[in-house]
This record gives sequence, C-alpha cells and structure tokens, in this order.
Amino acid sequence: MFAGRASTAVGPAVSGGKGGKFSVEELYGFNKKPKVNRGNHGKTEKGDVKKETKEKEESVLASQILEAARRLMERRRLEIYLKECDVTMDQSNMPYRNLGKSGLRVSCLGLGTWVTFGSQISDEMAESVMTVAYDSGVNLFDTAEVYASGRAETTLGNILKKKGWRRSSYVVTTKIYWGGQAETERGLSRKHIIEGLRGSLSRLQLDYVDIVFANRSDINAPMEEVVRAMTFVIDQGMAMYWGTSRWNAVEIMEAYSIARQFNLVPPVCEQAEYHYFQRDKVELHLPELYHKIGVGAMTWSPLACGLLTGKYNEGVPESSRAGLKGYAWLKERLCSDEGKKQLSKIKELHLLADKLKCTAAQLAIAWCLRSEGVSSVLLGVSNTDQLLENLGSIRVLTQLTPPLIAEMDALLGNKPRSGKKEARS
Repeated sequence: MFAGRASTAVGPAVSGGKGGKFSVEELYGFNKKPKVNRGNHGKTEKGDVKKETKEKEESVLASQILEAARRLMERRRLEIYLKECDVTMDQSNMPYRNLGKSGLRVSCLGLGTWVTFGSQISDEMAESVMTVAYDSGVNLFDTAEVYASGRAETTLGNILKKKGWRRSSYVVTTKIYWGGQAETERGLSRKHIIEGLRGSLSRLQLDYVDIVFANRSDINAPMEEVVRAMTFVIDQGMAMYWGTSRWNAVEIMEAYSIARQFNLVPPVCEQAEYHYFQRDKVELHLPELYHKIGVGAMTWSPLACGLLTGKYNEGVPESSRAGLKGYAWLKERLCSDEGKKQLSKIKELHLLADKLKCTAAQLAIAWCLRSEGVSSVLLGVSNTDQLLENLGSIRVLTQLTPPLIAEMDALLGNKPRSGKKEARS
C-alpha cells in the first residue's frame, strides 16, 4: 500500500516553533546565520567562499529532508488512526472495483474536488489531502472544468506535477459542459467537447484524462453528435473512456444504442448523487443499466453536503459548506420542513453508528458502498482528518449485514420499491 515510500520509523510528533511547526534549522541543526571567519580588517577569508557553497548545499539538503519528514509524518498519522480503529496496515488495503463492466480498476473510494480545490481550502491543504489519499490506496481523482472556474483543475494538475507519481498509477476524471460565458463555451456540441477538454488538459498539465464526463444532458445537441465527439477525443488519445453525469436512464440507453449502431464508443459510467435521502436512481434505474449494457455508477455527495455528519443538528456553522457564499440553497433546504425531518432521522442513525463503534460519516459512506453497481464513491473533504475518518468506512462495510440494512431502511422509510438484491461486500 505504501510501496515506494520511506520505511524509516517516525516517532510521535512534537510541537514546536510557530504554530507547532519546526523550521529547517530547528529540526536538523543548521544555523540560520553561520559564523564567518574574518581577518584583521573584517574581510572574508578566501576559504569562506567554499564554506558558503557548502552551506547552500546543506540548506537544500535540509529542505529535502524536511519534505521527506513531512511525508513520513503524514503516514505516521494514518498509522495512528488505523491503530485506533483496530486496523493494521495490512488489513487496510483499499478495495478496487471495475468501473462498470469495463476493465478499468478504480478504488472504491475516490477523491472529489468540488467546492474544496481552488476555493474552500488552500493549495497546501489540497496537496496534503491528495498525498494521504494516494498513500492510502486512492487512485481516483475527480474534477470538472466548471469547478472554481477552472481553478480546481489547475490545483489538481499542479499537485500531480509536483508529486511526480507515475501517470499509470492513478485515474483522473473531468467533466465538460460549463466552460465559459460565451454561447459556444458551454453545452455538449462537438466544438465545446473538443475545445473544453483541450482546456482541461492544459489546466491539468496532462496529455490525457482517463474518463471525460458529459456533465449533464444537452437538449440542443443531437445525441449522435455527442457520441461521435466523445469517440473522437478517445480516438485522438485525449481520453480513455467517456461517461455521463446526471443523465437519466433513457438518455444513457440512447447514447449506448447510437454507439452500437454506428460502431462508436459507448459510455461506461454514470455519475450520480447518492445518499440516504437520494436513492431511486442508483438503487432502481442504474442496476438495470449495469446488467444490460455494463454502465457502472460513480456516486457523489455521500454525506449530503455534510448533512449526514450531524454538523447541522444545532444550526449552520459559519465554516460549513451551507455557510459559504453561493450555497444559500443548501441553508434553505436545511431549514425547510423536509430538512428538519431528515435531521431527526440523522440523530437516530447516529445512535446506530455508536453501536457499530464508528462515526455517522463512516456509516453513511459504507451504506453507499454496499449498493449494487456502485464502482466508486467520491469523497469531498476539506482536511486530512476528515479524509482519514472517511477512509475508515471501508472497515464498516463488512458490518452492514442484511438485518442491519433492513433496520436502516425502516428508520429512513424511503426504500425504493424493488425486489432485487442490493447487498455487496
């Protein structure tokens, strides 16, 4: 799981310096102002030139050591967290699943960048989150041209370039639809699919993305044009696969039929919202598509924008997503009658999570993972602590027995009417 990482043991973290951080000099004993031997007249001796060169080399080396130490400390934090959860490093291997019925293997938990990258969190925090995710076995990173007006892609691309991870070791997905203000800079016309993806690749600093998604259907673009454009970008090496996001089952089936009719590339995956209070599409419609045409499900918002964590039980915290500018719709939803009913059910689910000795977030994510046809659940986190907590949902998945699922369904009272089995381990 941590192949290629230094194996040196790291002791417990010790706070120091400003904000609990040591400087390079404090950690490794290099002096900020090295002593300089001077002659009678205060002039630097000839040997000092070599000393200055050596000191510069030591400073560079110290910076490299500090970066390695930081990575090791991130790993150590993960080890401590897993130990608290009674999970060893060997037991915590990330499960991988096929993306639909394609041959692409993706981690069952992926990292999304909506709201966070390029907006809510700093680039430094985004790097820390990605590092912990990658070291924990997450190989799927999702973004879109519209996220933070392109800044999310830029941040993701900068981190990937800095990290230098093998391109073959991870999967990057992006979504095309909203690219700009001009009429031709949005939608699913052949022009925007091709130009929009080129723009995304430029911001990501990548030669290709693994999956390009159509980020909603477009009534102004003929379906054949969309499928031909997606086939073109795949043939050109700009993407490996293509998928849909927020499309209904009829639209997905139409795209598949056109692809088969004209020997084009069909979609392999649908991105859909999925959580306790949004169930019908993923539990009723997508499983049928999975069995018939092999389309998998990559789900997002497993915590319903943080609602399921309980953070809104006593109001809307200023630092929460509902407190951000542009998210008044979320705040209104929380304050509605339906929102209050959902908060009441969430409190009961918290009690169930306590019995399982897990957090409400871990239970909610594991609940999503148990559904048939779900290839991966995208996580949205603003710091490494949230990420580590969410990764713990993997161990909870094995505890979701049929009787427990039935108990949760009775509590929620919104199970879609279907006679098909959903359990998945």
